[in-house]
Amino acid sequence: MNETVNIRELNDLIASKSNFLSVIRNGMNQRIVGQKHLVDSLLIALLCNGHVLLEGVPGLAKTLAIKTLAQLVDAKYNRIQFTPDLLPADVIGTMIYSVKKEAFEVKKGPIFANFVLADEINRAPAKVQSALLEAMQERQVTIGDETFPLDRPFLVMATQNPIEQEGTYPLPEAQTDRFLLKVVIGYPTPEEEKVIIRQNIRGSLPAVMPVVDSREVLEIQKLVQQIYIDEKIENYIVDLVFATRQPAKYKLDDLQDIIAYGASPRASISLALAARAYAFLRGRGYVIPEDVRAVCHDVLRHRIGLTYEAEANNINSDEVITRIIDVVPVP
Repeated sequence: MNETVNIRELNDLIASKSNFLSVIRNGMNQRIVGQKHLVDSLLIALLCNGHVLLEGVPGLAKTLAIKTLAQLVDAKYNRIQFTPDLLPADVIGTMIYSVKKEAFEVKKGPIFANFVLADEINRAPAKVQSALLEAMQERQVTIGDETFPLDRPFLVMATQNPIEQEGTYPLPEAQTDRFLLKVVIGYPTPEEEKVIIRQNIRGSLPAVMPVVDSREVLEIQKLVQQIYIDEKIENYIVDLVFATRQPAKYKLDDLQDIIAYGASPRASISLALAARAYAFLRGRGYVIPEDVRAVCHDVLRHRIGLTYEAEANNINSDEVITRIIDVVPVP
C-alpha cells in the first residue's frame, strides 16, 4: 500500500516536472527535423548521466543535435574532431611551462565541458580513444600530479561513420561497453527532407535560447533515480541479458552458433537505467516491460559479439536482439 502511495506521489512529481521535457523538445524541434529517436536517446543519456555512441551517415544533424541541446541547457559545449594524428593531450590537456612564473601550468583540454562531441571517434588511434573513455568512466582527468573532476552534467556523444573503414581504428568491444547507448540513425522521410531544404535555404537556422540550467538537470537526474522498478521487471532485464549468454537455456538454440559472447553485467545496469529514463519521458514513476523493450536494442546492440558464421550470413546484432525479445516471456 505504501508503495502505491509513493508511486502516486512520484507520478505527481514527474507531472510537475513535465515542463522540463516540453521546453527542451520544443527547442530541439526548432532546429532538428524528424530524428525523434536521436533526440529521445540524447535525453535518456542525459537523464541517466550516461554517454551515447551514434552511428549514421554524414549530414543527419548529429552535431547540430548535441550543440542545440547544450545551448538549451545553458551548458559548455566542446567539439573534438578525431584524426589519426590526434594525441591524448589534445583531448584531456597537458602541462605547459610558463616563463613568467618559472613553473609548469595546467592547460585543460576540450574534455572539460558539459557536452562533448567526439566526432568520428574511430579515426583516432587507441591511445586517444582510451584517454577519452577513461575520462568518461572516471568522470575525472589526471594531468601531471593533479586530478581534476569533470563538470556535471557530463555527456559525451561520440559519432562513427559506418561507410568508410579505411584509415579507421574500430573501438574495441570492451571500450564500446562504456557507452550507455549505441544509436543507429537513418535518413529522413521525403516530407522531412523538404522541411530541411526550406530551413537551410533561408540562410540561417532559428536561434535557440537557454530554457533550463545545469542545476535543474542534476535535480531531474536525482528524480529519475527514484523511479520504481518492480522485481518482476528486474527479472525480465536479467532474462534478456542472460539470453545473450546462454541462448539454449531460453530455447534459442539457433543463436548458439551465432553469438560469440553475450552482454556484460553493465548491460543489465544500463537497461535498468535507460528504462527508468524512458518511463520519465512517458511521464510515469514506474517502469513497465514496454520501457525495457523500447531501449533494449540501443543498450544491447554494441554489447553482443557475433561469430564469423553470423557475419557470413549477414546476421547483425539487431536481429539477434529482436529474436530474444520475441522469445523471452514478458512479465
